[in-house]
Amino acid sequence: MTNLETLQGDALRPTLSAEFLHCLRTPLNQIIGYSELLTEQAEEEGLAGYAMDLRRIQSAGHELLALVNNGSPTVAVVMAQNGREIAPRQESQTSVKSTPGKSLGLLLVVDDNSANCDVLSRRLERLGYSVEIAENGRDAMAALRTRPFDLVLLDIMMPEMDGYEVLGQIKTDEDLQHIPVVMISGLDELEGVAKCIQMGAEDYLPKPFNPTLLKARVGACLEKKRAHDREVQLFDQVQDNYKRLQDLEHQRDDLTHMIIHDLRTPLTSLISGMQTLDVVGDLNPIQLEMMGNAVTGGESLLGMINDLLDVEKMESGAMQLDYDVLFAEDLVDSAVSQVTALAEESQLTLIRSVAGGLPQLLGDKNKLRRTLVNLLGNSIKFTPSAGTVSVSAQFAEDGTSIEFSVSDTGEGIPPESFSRIFEKFGQVESRKAGRKMSTGLGLTFCKLAVESHGGRIRVESSPDQGSTFYFTVPLPPTLE
Repeated sequence: MTNLETLQGDALRPTLSAEFLHCLRTPLNQIIGYSELLTEQAEEEGLAGYAMDLRRIQSAGHELLALVNNGSPTVAVVMAQNGREIAPRQESQTSVKSTPGKSLGLLLVVDDNSANCDVLSRRLERLGYSVEIAENGRDAMAALRTRPFDLVLLDIMMPEMDGYEVLGQIKTDEDLQHIPVVMISGLDELEGVAKCIQMGAEDYLPKPFNPTLLKARVGACLEKKRAHDREVQLFDQVQDNYKRLQDLEHQRDDLTHMIIHDLRTPLTSLISGMQTLDVVGDLNPIQLEMMGNAVTGGESLLGMINDLLDVEKMESGAMQLDYDVLFAEDLVDSAVSQVTALAEESQLTLIRSVAGGLPQLLGDKNKLRRTLVNLLGNSIKFTPSAGTVSVSAQFAEDGTSIEFSVSDTGEGIPPESFSRIFEKFGQVESRKAGRKMSTGLGLTFCKLAVESHGGRIRVESSPDQGSTFYFTVPLPPTLE
């Protein structure tokens, strides 16, 4: 061995097989690794003389390893040959500090060489990690399925089940694929490292293990793992909170439905009783006016209760449409008759317009009439005295449906509110913003009733220039 340093790599390497070089590197790596650990321990204990001798051993080991590796391909050359360029890594500057008695993470070292495992595990334990060892791929997979590891350090060359197969199983298992894997490689295995990175490995560590490189790469991988774990935890919390919110909403809706349903019966009785008060005896004008106001208020409240119950039924799909043959003119006339008195009281002009020759429709008469009444009621309510409210029916532009419209000369609606006014809670936001909008759930009912017939509803409006609500009802196929 005295002349070994004079031998050049090109002269020596052809006479040595790759297997022999691998076998030669393994004990050299162990000599370097153990001497590094002993050097650190000697320095910590103040044994300067021992530390100096151990550094000489390290230096000799590195020189011998350099001779063995002389002529080995570099990382850049191997990656270029593999069709994937990998730039030199900028190691993380994150400082990993160990808290006494508290592990920084649970790591699994997988290597069939027990000495290599011992050197690496002792180095990792000095950095503050808890380490378990698996001497083959099968033991590694068994350990991964029973304990929550934070990182796997995986050797490529192992008998029976090599690092490629272990990595493939980890990255195809939904329960394990989030665990970062750092490949352990010798210089002659760099092409295999490139393949592992393509398969999903997070990083690699060359032998022998450089303490600074080991600390930086393990720390960086664990930081990414912790970030992923935090994301998963937050997502699970959001899912749990959303489920709890849904359960609470269901409970609230059930309670609301029960209360509202129970309110309808006594309210109906109250209205009926007040309407028959005049049979008991003559009422003076003031009493008649008060009774009329009470009946009107009760009927408005009953209408809101009915709207709320119907909206909930439509949203849940529990309400079925009662189809019948209808005519647009009859629907318009029926709706106008219900709001004529309200328009006269508000000193408004009510205009009705129905195109001639409109064919019959198939639909739920009650739902469509209530839709028109709700739209007319809103227009009358928010149109100043001496204004005009119009209702019309005509063929839609596509010729496959009849379009109904209700127009007014009222205060109008801001464009940003067009979509919200049809939502169940949209009018709440409009009122918070200081805008006067419709009461109750009338527009929500209109939207659901129209869409349940296969039509659509929309609004055109601008502030201080009035509004026009349009909705369509499709014609029966044979009548289009």
